[in-house]
Amino acid sequence: MTMLNFSPQRHRGTENIDKHRGNFCHPLLAFALFFLAGCAVTPELPPPEPVVPPKVQVPALPALTPVTWDTVSGWPDDDPAAAWPAFMQSCATLKNKPNWQAVCKAAVAIPAQDSAAQRTFFEENFLPYQVSNPDGSNQGLITGYYEPLLRGAKQRSAKYRYPLYGMPDDLLIIDLASVYPELKSMRLRGRLQGNRVVPYFSRAEIEHGDAPVKGKELFWVDDPIELFFLQIQGSGKIRLDSGETLSIGYAEQNGYPYKSIGKLLVERGELTLEKASLQGISNWAKQNPDKVRKLLDENASYVFFRELPNNLTGPLGALGVPLTAGRSIAIDPRTTPLGAPVFLATTWPNTERPLNRLMVAQDTGGAIRGAVRADFFWGFGSEAGGFAGSMRQRGKMWVLWPKDVPLPQNGTP
Repeated sequence: MTMLNFSPQRHRGTENIDKHRGNFCHPLLAFALFFLAGCAVTPELPPPEPVVPPKVQVPALPALTPVTWDTVSGWPDDDPAAAWPAFMQSCATLKNKPNWQAVCKAAVAIPAQDSAAQRTFFEENFLPYQVSNPDGSNQGLITGYYEPLLRGAKQRSAKYRYPLYGMPDDLLIIDLASVYPELKSMRLRGRLQGNRVVPYFSRAEIEHGDAPVKGKELFWVDDPIELFFLQIQGSGKIRLDSGETLSIGYAEQNGYPYKSIGKLLVERGELTLEKASLQGISNWAKQNPDKVRKLLDENASYVFFRELPNNLTGPLGALGVPLTAGRSIAIDPRTTPLGAPVFLATTWPNTERPLNRLMVAQDTGGAIRGAVRADFFWGFGSEAGGFAGSMRQRGKMWVLWPKDVPLPQNGTP
């Protein structure tokens, strides 16, 4: 039987080969199995087995551990004024929430360019928490993403023939958090078939004309691999032949888990691990145009878009505020509270040069799974894409959380 797909709300991150997704046992299925077991005839019992002492279960370490400011690597060296606009963007959304009312109110009185006052503000009003993985390690993967620019048109033509779709009318999104709180960050996506809810159409089915998406084309673009990368990034811009540039952002997703085409190319010997980046995959696609469609179809996940106002200072993240280049990150909200400042200690792409910055957790993504795990937003354009496409660094994270405020559960702001 085909099962419906549970998936995170959106993709996020450059094309890398480490993608994570979890499995779970549905409570109703567990109840059904228990009920059927209760109806079975009890067989003759075998002789008792020797008693074996149970294995001692070592409890998982807490993901967030309070530490002192002098243990935050690189904290004195960064200029908090560079992150202040991003922090104030978070406060614009969080200022009415109980956890954030006091600190956001106090932040209004701090001058925007006074680095010393801002550093004092964070040190006096926040407590740093070291982020740790379940195994106790405090390092994790730091990748990058950006806002790409595609060439496109409002009408299909011989040059622009790859559609970028808005959300289909028949796509159902079901939120089960009110029944199963543990599924807070998950949504059920599907479609009606008669009186049954079945999985929505896969990428291959959408691309091959099986889904009712005709008429939902927002734009037509000239490059299928660039369109695929746009779906990974979640937002971007379309430049028309007239010179006008329009902004687009994530609207929804078809419900299938993401499958890395970079990993597939490495497994098949088409690319080396070092070249499984955005640039490497793009070069492979140019050299193998007849193989591109079949490769893309192996990732069943598909993203739908919406047109955004052009006056935004950046693409909208999961927090609902524009992202700030070099100061916004995407995180796993199960560990890191969305909207919180995060100090990140990592290195510049493909180097050992320290990149220690105060960031703000303003986005999430289907590929961003794990405690010490972040996606660094580099901004818009080809230079940002170069950094994002090659960023695959190790790093440490510290969540800055308001003093005397209990830590939230499941990343709730």
